[in-house]
Amino acid sequence: MPFDQKREHTGKRHVYGPVSSRRLGQSLGVDLVPMKSCTWNCIYCQLGRTKNYVTERREFFPQEEILGEIVAVLESGVPVDWITLVGSGETMLYKGVDALIAEVKKHTAIPVAVITNGSLFHLREVRDELLDADAVLPSFNAGSPALFELIDRPAPGFTYERHLNGLVQFRKEYKGKLWVEVMLIKGLNDTEEALCDIAEALWLVAPDMVHLVLPTRPAPEQQVAVPDTDRIERAFEVLSSVAMVMHPVKGSMALEGAEDLLAAVSAIVSRHPLQERELLDALLSRFSGDRSAASGALDDLFASGRFERHTQAGEVYWISRQQGRQS
Repeated sequence: MPFDQKREHTGKRHVYGPVSSRRLGQSLGVDLVPMKSCTWNCIYCQLGRTKNYVTERREFFPQEEILGEIVAVLESGVPVDWITLVGSGETMLYKGVDALIAEVKKHTAIPVAVITNGSLFHLREVRDELLDADAVLPSFNAGSPALFELIDRPAPGFTYERHLNGLVQFRKEYKGKLWVEVMLIKGLNDTEEALCDIAEALWLVAPDMVHLVLPTRPAPEQQVAVPDTDRIERAFEVLSSVAMVMHPVKGSMALEGAEDLLAAVSAIVSRHPLQERELLDALLSRFSGDRSAASGALDDLFASGRFERHTQAGEVYWISRQQGRQS
């Protein structure tokens, strides 16, 4: 459908942030799918469990609606380093990502990244839709079928072999930055055997970089934990034989330009749990270091009733009240 043809707005806010990270700087998140529309049911997923698998691609929301929100943020003058297409589930279930990327590039020179689990890369149409992205960040958490089933818990028919072969084929066709993300989980894929299996498989994929990440946010399954320091160091050693390894430093939010503070924070928390300490730091920046004003704003936000507090590994996180009921 042409982008100048208007359709009724769905009411969903698609754009959130910018959120700062070592990987993508000031990243403007663009959510393309309904909550927990996913091909996997990962044990570490910060969004909770996948109640019903979604495997059919479609345009869940009008593209002109999404583009309009992106353009509005860009015109506001908020600093943005990357426009990052993500999903409250699997991003590439959204059909027409190539058209959206093309339209974004008509409006700005800011690079576009796509975060995905990579489960649909066996489909040529999915690989083709990503060719003009500046960076693609797929997941690869296991180097064996058994661990793949245990950690990623895919929908029926989404096998380890299909996942790996799809990534290998995509690498052959894609000329942009391929940054593979590995979620390291204590006692599961941090063993010597598991790390070597991942490295062996990634040799076939040949990523430009490996992003090692840890399950620091609340997870739906109790067995999910951050590995011991020695295992994290060993993971760096083993995976560095394949490509440069990055351990992303936890970022912060940019709330200074948010006209509606409650809406801005709600948009972020609806996508992933938010560390209370990180939120307070962002509020301190917004109020020029005035701790009293920042603390007052924090209390007012929580008093809205939209959030719940959850403690994991000694850190307090905010989750949406609706998500708290579903988990």
